[in-house]
Amino acid sequence: MRDDHGTLVPLYHWMNKIPGGAMLVPLVLGSLIGTFAPGALDIGSFTTALFKDSALPLIALLIFATGTQVTLRTGGPVLAATGVVLLGKSLIPGLLIVGLAVFTGPDGILGVSILALLAATTNANGGLWLAITGQYGRSRDRGAYIAGAINDGPFIALLFIGASGLGQIPVMALVAAIIPFLLGVVVGNVDAQWREVLKPVPSIVIPFFAFALGAGIDLADVARGGLTGILLGVAITLFTGGLVYLGYKLILRRGKESGIGFAAGTVSGNAVATPAIVAAADPSFAAYMGTATSQIAASVLVTAILAPLVTTWVLRRAGASPAEAEKAEEAAEAERALADGESATGPEPAVTGAGQATTAAPAAGTDTTEQKESDS
Repeated sequence: MRDDHGTLVPLYHWMNKIPGGAMLVPLVLGSLIGTFAPGALDIGSFTTALFKDSALPLIALLIFATGTQVTLRTGGPVLAATGVVLLGKSLIPGLLIVGLAVFTGPDGILGVSILALLAATTNANGGLWLAITGQYGRSRDRGAYIAGAINDGPFIALLFIGASGLGQIPVMALVAAIIPFLLGVVVGNVDAQWREVLKPVPSIVIPFFAFALGAGIDLADVARGGLTGILLGVAITLFTGGLVYLGYKLILRRGKESGIGFAAGTVSGNAVATPAIVAAADPSFAAYMGTATSQIAASVLVTAILAPLVTTWVLRRAGASPAEAEKAEEAAEAERALADGESATGPEPAVTGAGQATTAAPAAGTDTTEQKESDS
């Protein structure tokens, strides 16, 4: 039987009962098809365009739509959240790993090289961050995607490894990643109607780009990463996510909502290519490239599963209700905007049933000049 919404099988409802399910379920399905039947996605036309090649365009659309939701009032909180994510997810872990390298050399620890540690630990999955914060966070959290644009891929890894001049950071690639967000901010502040039109974009595009990202994950690489790759993924979620959690709690003072910081404890799919990029810049890392690539591939999938689970558990344990908090925030912003309008233009005149404006009735116990004249 169909329910009140005409639903025969509640697939969407079941998917969203899993923490981060809108991202996680399509990601896993895509990786299964990409591993066992990759040719099914290469038949061309719209099938290939939607299910294999759509990740970057859809993420770009999501980034633009996220930018439209950032108003001048929320710009400061967005930058603060972005700084906390970069500090806890990239800068502190990167410095600690470089410090570890002083004692271990490039071999790293427990079979995980310094190359693998830097490539996996210092970046975050921006798409997963948007998916989790879209379900559990506020607009200021979604706007902190900027951190993912900065640390996605090899930029931060090259920054730390190349402190002695190892390689150059492609600045224009970084600028190109941020432009859609900035354009969205401009459009959303110039025309608020665009902000309303683009609000549903996250729930629409996230399942599709998640499937396309999953199609690029070969489970054979995940298996080759073995136990070390799995442990690396667990450590990244708990350690880097924990650092961002502390930043939310101690710096941003988000209280019960601080658990959203664990959503940063992920590894971007682009990190899989980082070892090859670093090895091309410095051939001395070539010996570590193959193992590091497999370990990072395993950590991508592990963090995609674990980060939403940990985020949800911490938020629920703290008694947070982010959805209600978002509504309260929007209501407070609307009240402030209304108050600003009234203070600038004065109180709105009352409107009669005929649609004509009239002034407010005088308070009881007071006489107007006209009333005095009529009495005389």
